[in-house]
Amino acid sequence: MILIAERINGMFTNVKQAIADKDKKVIQELAKKQTDAGAAYLDVNVGTAAADQEGTMQWLVEAIQETCSTPLCLDSQKPDVIAAGLKVINAQNGVILNSTPLNKKSDEEIFDKYIEMANQAGPKASIIVLTMDKNGVPQDINNRVAIAAEIVSKAMEKGFDTQRLFIDTIVLPVKVPNAQAQPGSILSAMDQIQYLSDPAPHMTIGLSNLSQGASQRSLINRVFLAMAISRGLDSAIVDVLDQDLMNLVATAEMLMNKQIYSDSFLKAYQLTK
Repeated sequence: MILIAERINGMFTNVKQAIADKDKKVIQELAKKQTDAGAAYLDVNVGTAAADQEGTMQWLVEAIQETCSTPLCLDSQKPDVIAAGLKVINAQNGVILNSTPLNKKSDEEIFDKYIEMANQAGPKASIIVLTMDKNGVPQDINNRVAIAAEIVSKAMEKGFDTQRLFIDTIVLPVKVPNAQAQPGSILSAMDQIQYLSDPAPHMTIGLSNLSQGASQRSLINRVFLAMAISRGLDSAIVDVLDQDLMNLVATAEMLMNKQIYSDSFLKAYQLTK
């Protein structure tokens, strides 16, 4: 399971304050804690924490790289912000560009731009692509799969290896009216997306979006993650500091025969990270 740690994000109060104060210590401590907890990548998202998103993205990348070499996931739907981060990143460690829709009304070629940036960053650069287009987030299974198929087809046409492609099926807050049917639709879409190419693209989700505004957030996240892993999900943007969630990942991988069982399988899983 490719776990992308979510906490270096300007939406969190402590990160927003650290950005305002240019306090590297907060960012670096989060980078180290999440790395130690088993993150394969650290998501880096300025959000609305600063007016100068490009400069702030560079500051965050440089601060993190001073303290650890964990690959980064540069998170923005603005190509210029991603490009700014790439100027200072050590792409040899690996990098994910997160995230682009297939297209949008203001920029029909946005996916092409992300492919170009990933190719310029080198063979270890991947892209997270959202199953949405200029018409927005699809509300049914067939349209989600159709967009995913178009994403894979376009990537292949451009010679972009599908193993460098992460399809994000977009989980929506379950508390939003009429959204409770969406998790089931997403799981059904995953069943089909994993067969769109050989080798298959990765599949990922921003897990915490599912439980926004809900009570029992960690429980909701854990249960859905287990369900999604059984349907082929092999990546997620998560809170790696949630030990119960990490134990769930280890257990699900063992039950899916991706890890060898032993009485100390939880400890063994931690040692592999």
